[in-house]
This record gives sequence, C-alpha cells and structure tokens, in this order.
Amino acid sequence: MTMDLIDLGGIRAVAWPAAAPPLSSGRDAGELIGTAFSHQARLVVLPAARLSPDFLRLSSGLAGEVLQTFVNYGLRVAIVGDIARPLAASAPLRDFVRESNRGNQVWFADDLDSLARHLSGA
Repeated sequence: MTMDLIDLGGIRAVAWPAAAPPLSSGRDAGELIGTAFSHQARLVVLPAARLSPDFLRLSSGLAGEVLQTFVNYGLRVAIVGDIARPLAASAPLRDFVRESNRGNQVWFADDLDSLARHLSGA
C-alpha cells in the first residue's frame, strides 16, 4: 500500500491513507514503520477515521499495542480527526488523550493545521 508523505512545518511524516482499510493490528503498524523509515520520516499520522473501532476502546489493548510499537522504533505518532463521540463516552480515553497531548511521542489533533501548530510550539 502506498502511504501519503506530508510535511508538517519541516517535519517529514507518513500518513495512513484516507482510503486504506482500518488500522487494526500491530502488523499494520509494522507496515507504516517500514514506510516511515524508507522515507526518513519521524512522524506517523493516523487519520481517526481509519482506526479500527477497537482502537479507541482502551480495554481492547489495540491502541497500546500499536502506539507502543511506534514509540519502540523511535517514531512519533499523531491521531488526526474527530474523536468527540468516543471521548464523550469514556473517561479513561479522555485521560489518555490529555496525557498523550502533554508528552512528546503521541498526540491527538482535530486536523493537520492544529497538529502543525502543536509541532511548531505555537
């Protein structure tokens, strides 16, 4: 599968394509990691719309598996898109998103513009 290459304020990133099947396993993460390394990208962008429904259900363990895989390989990850409905339904997810956004490895953003502002420190 061909990944989208994007530049976010001078940071090279690969993005799971909007037309791709849902990201649903560590194997999918491995494909993105290989693509990121082959393009010297340091950031992986995952559209929220392309996440398996289990991804945002923290008890499934899928988010932890996938995100930890990226972090283990030294890649930063951004989940981009509207996750308002799952956030409203899950206090643990709200806590996870808040803590992730305070760190420097995993972020959640509404759109690419807000992610670019975050990366630039604005």
